[in-house]
Amino acid sequence: SAAALSAAAPARAEDGYELWLRHAPLAAGHPLRERALSVVAPSDTATGRLVRRELVAGLARLTESEVPASGTVSEGAVVAGTPATAPPVAALGWDAELLALGPEGFVLRAAEIDGARVTVIASAGEAGVLYGTFHLLRLAATGHDLAGLDVSERPRLDRRLLNHWDNLDGSIERGYAGRSLWRWDELPGAVSPRIGDYGRANASLGLNGTVLNNVN
Repeated sequence: SAAALSAAAPARAEDGYELWLRHAPLAAGHPLRERALSVVAPSDTATGRLVRRELVAGLARLTESEVPASGTVSEGAVVAGTPATAPPVAALGWDAELLALGPEGFVLRAAEIDGARVTVIASAGEAGVLYGTFHLLRLAATGHDLAGLDVSERPRLDRRLLNHWDNLDGSIERGYAGRSLWRWDELPGAVSPRIGDYGRANASLGLNGTVLNNVN
């Protein structure tokens, strides 16, 4: 009916820019809504701040509710860090396991800290925490219940590169989607926000390097 159509939510077009990081809201009543009530990610390094930002923003979009960053562990928290940067992670006693997975490996696990049921993202290195953060958000976005979560990952290759065919004049060998992202004449004075988005997308896939220009 006309009344029903007028009450419907407005359509929202997507241009694809957000790629797989769009974090569309989950269905009402999804269990994640009870397991993403706050984020405890105390590291204040550049990578640590990225982890906290991705978790707070991603979980808020998935649950359509505020997910605050917190300094204390409580029921339903997502706890992220290394034993060196996050005391709640250190208290779990997973150091030997995390060292065996290396600085870019990670553990995602449902656990209890001081009686509170939490979801933990832990690694021996901060890069591993970031990769684990994106992995957790991917699981949540695809509908996984985190109640029994127990994932251990370690990259098989040390160097995981994305290879470009960009030329220094801005053209791209066999490129069909516009000119190069890299504006060499403007660097380092002007850095496009798109470069940050590019790095974020790469990190979400576990990529840790890039060959920027052709014939390298």
